[in-house]
Amino acid sequence: MADNKIRLQKFLAENGVASRRKSEELIERGKVRVNGHPASLGDKVDPKKDLVTVSGEKVVPVSSGNVYIMLNKPRGYVTTMSDEMGRKCVAELVADIEERIFPVGRLDRDSEGLLLFTNDGEFANMMTHPSMHISKTYRVTVKPAADEEQLVALSSGVVIDGKKTMPASVQVMGDDSERSVLQITIHEGRNRQIRKMCEAVGLETVRLKRISMGSLKLGSLSVGTYRELKKEEVSALKRAAQKAKSANEQKKGRRN
Repeated sequence: MADNKIRLQKFLAENGVASRRKSEELIERGKVRVNGHPASLGDKVDPKKDLVTVSGEKVVPVSSGNVYIMLNKPRGYVTTMSDEMGRKCVAELVADIEERIFPVGRLDRDSEGLLLFTNDGEFANMMTHPSMHISKTYRVTVKPAADEEQLVALSSGVVIDGKKTMPASVQVMGDDSERSVLQITIHEGRNRQIRKMCEAVGLETVRLKRISMGSLKLGSLSVGTYRELKKEEVSALKRAAQKAKSANEQKKGRRN
């Protein structure tokens, strides 16, 4: 008899609950039950037979195919599908989408710009896993105006949370005596990374907007609106992730 069971975190990711890593966190926090029993990491489920719930809500297997959405996130929204504190969350901006989707990575409440949503857990993992190093470009307004020493430090890497950041691309798009507008491209996704990088060199982030991710550009998409990604855009992101992963593995191999 064929074994139709798959790992629980894979089941959750494939059915739009969260990415694999986030699904593992939900399991560890006791939010997931299988057939009424608390789940554990390593559990497997049969998608056709087992009842899986998250915080008491039944997980319904996705049947309408994968969905890939790009939202132009406004400031003032938290990147979550619900918020216990009653704050505005990005779920409100994609509420008319029938499929159960979740955000890929996050932008903090005061940040804006390109934010992806999907119900494809594998895709989400490719976009956010540290080994992939998908490039992300931000338009950043800082004060006071950045000097040459600060720009060099941001480009070469600064220490945040006890670890040096990877080299970044930094361009000055405009400045005056009080502030600078920078375009910064990074290849990792640490928590509040751009803000912490700027803070580390003595700059305060006044405005932060993600304008591209890999080859995908925000373009003229209006604030607070979304659009579906084209098949070729999704394919390009996947190729970029795989290429970055291979390059990262080669670097590790040379070091070893």
